Amino acid sequence: MPKCRKARKRFDQINVIPFIDIMLVLLVMVLTTATFIRYGLIKVELPSSEQAQKKHEPKEVKVFIKADSTLFFNDKEVSLSALKDKLRSIDKNDVVVLHSDKAARFESFVFVMDILKGLNHTKMYIVTKE
Repeated sequence: MPKCRKARKRFDQINVIPFIDIMLVLLVMVLTTATFIRYGLIKVELPSSEQAQKKHEPKEVKVFIKADSTLFFNDKEVSLSALKDKLRSIDKNDVVVLHSDKAARFESFVFVMDILKGLNHTKMYIVTKE
């Protein structure tokens, strides 16, 4: 009795039509949303107001701690008490950027962090090397 062999279909090609369909849908979505993201696309003449407030743009305040624990506020050397006064005078929305030398005393770092915590300053980051 002869054995029946089933013929197998070989897959020599990959069907890319579903992939193309998905990519076209994604392309349409990106192109339609990208036009709305662009700022100032629709020009309008804004009315004036006497009580209008200017938008406050937060700025960066740089604090440096050198290896000998010397403190700098925006590139100017300051003492511990002067740094506290300067940090007290900045806006809470300003970002404090702390650059601390790896050889600096940890006590100086803790002092700066303690001042910021005491002033309820939450917008800050510490610069490190990759």
